[in-house]
Amino acid sequence: MGSKERSKEGKKGEMERRKGAPVPEAGGLQPRGAGGLERAGPAGAEAGRAAEAAPCWAAPTTATTGMAARGPAATRPTLVGYSSSEDEEEEEGGRGAGAQSSACRPRLPVPADLPGGPEPEETFRDDSSRHGGRVRGFPHERGNWATLVYLPFTVQEEFLELLELLLSRARTYVSSLAAMEEFHLSLSQCVVLRYHWIQPFVRSLREHLASFHRFFSVADQVKVYTNQNKTRTFIGLEVSTGHFQLLELVSEVDRVLEEFDLPTFYKDPSFHISLAWCIGDLSGRLEGQCLQELQDIVDRFEDSAHLLRVHWEQIRCKSGNKYFSFPLR
Repeated sequence: MGSKERSKEGKKGEMERRKGAPVPEAGGLQPRGAGGLERAGPAGAEAGRAAEAAPCWAAPTTATTGMAARGPAATRPTLVGYSSSEDEEEEEGGRGAGAQSSACRPRLPVPADLPGGPEPEETFRDDSSRHGGRVRGFPHERGNWATLVYLPFTVQEEFLELLELLLSRARTYVSSLAAMEEFHLSLSQCVVLRYHWIQPFVRSLREHLASFHRFFSVADQVKVYTNQNKTRTFIGLEVSTGHFQLLELVSEVDRVLEEFDLPTFYKDPSFHISLAWCIGDLSGRLEGQCLQELQDIVDRFEDSAHLLRVHWEQIRCKSGNKYFSFPLR
């Protein structure tokens, strides 16, 4: 065999050996036996780490190689790990709240009574049936707070016995009479305060009332009253002694009311403690014979002179659902 023929056979054998050797793909893939393809080199390691670091809200994806599929092993799903909510919170705490985490958190309510803050929202439905048929002296308006300054009267058990006797007799004339839920002596009319005036109003009251001392009054005269618009009638016990001290208190309260351009108390007030009330102007039924019978019950009640001698120890201001106390010295 000549040298040319041996050279051709050598080249032919070299080509056959190359055909039998595996050729690396452009994507850096190397054979992994019958199991399919495996990515090799730095690019493959980075891809594996990227799959592990995929965000928890990413959906599972299907990864394909850059060559034609040759059976089930040629297409392999990429597994994505889902972290728990606790892990997410720890991670968020370390790097600041993420957009998704902050969006899921509920908004906290704004604290009430912040200086300069907005007035609290009120849900209101004007239904007189919810208040025993009573009608407002002025229409409700959001931000308007009904306000009253008064002396609270704490009753004893013997007083409630007297009240029951008076109601039993008065109901023979007006059956719709109802006992008051709490007892007090008014030092002002019911006035309207804007929400942002409440605290300044209370501060001014505290300053004007700081010098007053405790005192006694006697409330032993039965009298019938109506409100200004004649929508309600009351039975009350009028004060017979202690009138002067009450006028002094009213004078200071009036000064505060004038500071806020609010109506002052009545010019010739009849200080009293209301006992019972009814809807409408029914004063005609309760005055005369009924009133005389009620006064007789008070006068004959055992130890009524001591029972109706009231020791005033504090003044209160009620504005909407807020209560403020001003102790007397």
